[in-house]
Amino acid sequence: MGEPLLELRDMTVTYHTGRGPVPAVRGVDLVVDTGQTVGLAGESGCGKSTVALAVLRLLPTTARLGGKVLLNGEDVVAMKWGRLRAVRWASASVVFQGAMHALNPVRPVGEQLAEPILLHGGAGANTVSSRVGDLLEQVGLPARRARAYPHELSGGQRQRVMIAMALACDPQLIIADEPTTALDVMVQAQVLDLVSRLVSELGIGLMMISHDLSVLASTCQRLAVMYAGRIIEQGPARQVLQAPAHPYTKALSAAFPTIGDPESRLAPRGLPGDPPDPSALPPGCPFHPRCPSAFADCVDTDVALRPVDTGRSAACLLEVRP
Repeated sequence: MGEPLLELRDMTVTYHTGRGPVPAVRGVDLVVDTGQTVGLAGESGCGKSTVALAVLRLLPTTARLGGKVLLNGEDVVAMKWGRLRAVRWASASVVFQGAMHALNPVRPVGEQLAEPILLHGGAGANTVSSRVGDLLEQVGLPARRARAYPHELSGGQRQRVMIAMALACDPQLIIADEPTTALDVMVQAQVLDLVSRLVSELGIGLMMISHDLSVLASTCQRLAVMYAGRIIEQGPARQVLQAPAHPYTKALSAAFPTIGDPESRLAPRGLPGDPPDPSALPPGCPFHPRCPSAFADCVDTDVALRPVDTGRSAACLLEVRP
């Protein structure tokens, strides 16, 4: 195989606050290949969105990014500002969570689609207008909707506009951060079908971030699960979801009720408590205070990702316990 489209090597993100340094992402390793969809799952506060923002250095000034972020072999962490501006949109782009907040409410969506094309492509007005229409039709909207303002579109239509904007400069990689949040299940299914079709037709790479395992199961070939700023399990999506190796992944899977099963609907099996505060992580395995399978060594010993099956790894002492 050739060089990965995106490779994260020991990526770290630390926020410097009045309370001191807060390690939001701790040594993440992840690979996205061309034509592949990789999912990143976990509860709110586990570091998923920070990973997404770090890929293109969209983090606030209080954040410090470490490790390597290799985009087509080029380290984003070491890029000069001019090179970084050229890479954004043209090599990789982001579909942000909450389209209504990401779009400018006082400008037609066509103008907002045209902006990255004009900045990165230098095309003329007529060419840009045609390109905007093509982008809208590519995501299932009529070209005339370019004249609409965001409030004149439904939630699903606004999300399609965001996807069209991400495709505007023909990037090789798209990072979708909770792209179906607040959409009803029917519109969510349409957006996910659209995303899957575009990945297949355009041969791009996609990193899909969500707390909803059902969303990731329907779109991703590989799945990585985050907890307390680290990846604690990763592998082929079907294997990770059907036979999870880490207790946290098992809990995430069990938290969703099974259709047609009254017991799981009336008594969903969730997890007590919340993810730990990144500024005050517990010793040993950070999941042990909530883990139903924890034993004495978990309190003192943390463990890195290690192979548990072909192409799959997990960070759990249960997998190495004699």
